[in-house]
Amino acid sequence: MSEVLIVEQDPSGVVRVTLNRPEAHNALSPELTEALERATEALARDASLRALVLTGAGASFCAGGDIKAMRAMVAGTRAERMARSSRFARLLAALRALPVPVVARVNGPAYAGGAGLVSVADIAIAAQGARFGFTEPRIGIAPANISPYVLARVGASAARRLFLSGQRFEAADGLRLGLYDRVVAPDALDATVEAELEAILQCSPSALAACKRLIAEVPGRDGESAMAYTATLLADLWETEDAREGIAAFNEKRKPRWARQD
Repeated sequence: MSEVLIVEQDPSGVVRVTLNRPEAHNALSPELTEALERATEALARDASLRALVLTGAGASFCAGGDIKAMRAMVAGTRAERMARSSRFARLLAALRALPVPVVARVNGPAYAGGAGLVSVADIAIAAQGARFGFTEPRIGIAPANISPYVLARVGASAARRLFLSGQRFEAADGLRLGLYDRVVAPDALDATVEAELEAILQCSPSALAACKRLIAEVPGRDGESAMAYTATLLADLWETEDAREGIAAFNEKRKPRWARQD
C-alpha cells in the first residue's frame, strides 16, 4: 500500500493497519492520510473483511497532524485548506462506516487527530502509559473534524475540559471518561486485542454489520421511526442464511459456519 502505512490481512479476514512513521510518532502527513484513505476505500469493498485493527508503529499510536504540513496549510489558499479539512472529515466518516468492528490498538500516545482516530473506533484498547489529549488549541486551532466522534465517545461534559484545556491525560483518565474500553499493561496489549478479535469472529458478519447500522441509525430516530426501523431490520435478518445457520448451530450444540461474504 505505502511505506507509511502497513496493511496486513490474515486468513480469518482480520486486517491490521499500522501507521508507519515511527520517527515522527506516526503524525498524519498528507502522504499517510492519503494512504489511509485508499486503504479504507479498498476495505469498504472487501466482502471478506471481518474486523479492522488500527495501530501505530514504534512507541506512539499517533501524534495527530503533521506540523510541517500544517505550515503549508497556513501558507496556502482557503480552497486548499477546505479541501484538506474535508478530506480528513470524510476519512473519519469512512472508517466509522465500515461494516465491521474497528479496534484501536493504542500502543502509545494518541494526541489530537490521533485521539480522534481512537474515537472513531468501535472498540479502543490502550496500553498503560498511552497518554492522550486534544492539544489543537495549543497551536491555535480546534479539534473540529474529530469532535463528532469524541463527543459521541465521552459526552459534552467531559469534552469541555478535554477541549478547553488542551491538557495531556493518562490512559486511566481516558478509561474513566469513556475514550477507551480497556487499559492494560503493555505486555498484555496484544493478548487483549486477540481476545476481542476471537469474540468478534464468533459472531455472524451480517449480524455485526446490522449492529453497526443500529448504532448509527437508532439514536437519531424518534419512537415510531425507531420501532419501524428496528422491526424491519430484525425481520430482514431472520431471512438471512446466517440466521438460519446460527439458530441451527445453537440447537445442534456446534459452532456456526458463517457464510463467506465474498
